[in-house]
Amino acid sequence: MPRRRVITGVSAVLVVAIRLIAATTPSFVRDWAPFLYVSVAYYLTGFLFVAPSAALEAWLLKWDHRWFGDPTTRFAKWPWWAVAYLEIVYTLCFVLLPGGFAALAIAGHSERANRYWTMVLAADMGAFAPLSVFQTRPPWAIEPEPTLADSGIHRLASYVIKSATTGANTFPSGHVAVTIAVALGVVGSLPVVGAILLGLAASIAVACVVGRYHYAVDVLAGAVLGVVVCAVVVICGA
Repeated sequence: MPRRRVITGVSAVLVVAIRLIAATTPSFVRDWAPFLYVSVAYYLTGFLFVAPSAALEAWLLKWDHRWFGDPTTRFAKWPWWAVAYLEIVYTLCFVLLPGGFAALAIAGHSERANRYWTMVLAADMGAFAPLSVFQTRPPWAIEPEPTLADSGIHRLASYVIKSATTGANTFPSGHVAVTIAVALGVVGSLPVVGAILLGLAASIAVACVVGRYHYAVDVLAGAVLGVVVCAVVVICGA
């Protein structure tokens, strides 16, 4: 019950804040405010997590082992620079949310704000909401530390993830869903920048599995969610 009160209370305050910001602030503030909304939503949905489902965790791990053998040692021979790159882009993926819109704004496409943030927020919220039903821990919480060539950067990245996140696993992967949405939200106006962002989204998807931050099924579901959300936004003409 205390968690329900927190979720309900903060959600109510946020709804009022969104209405006030939309009605009373300059367009510049409205264009950037969604990054605040999604940040609050991420930590708020962490309160939905109560206890992990052992059966669901076992099912997700089963697919990881079916596809990769032992995923904690599967990538041990990958070069250190590749692992370091994956760890860095995964840890800093949150920068892509405002970064994507910044690219649009700098290029003179601020009018795309509604379309861009609709894609991004829908993808992220679509990944957060199932946590109320599918409650699992990330692989790093239940497996041995993965054997990787660049263990130093992995330890640093793991420390940041464990310290700054809710510690719950989102199914689908919010990292994958939202970074795909960022890329697809940009690519129509800025094809080169969008292609780079798609490459980063693909790198983050790989990093999810290599660093044991997400299960492979999470990654696939996140990719589908990101593409479907953006397709719906385009079809509906947002």
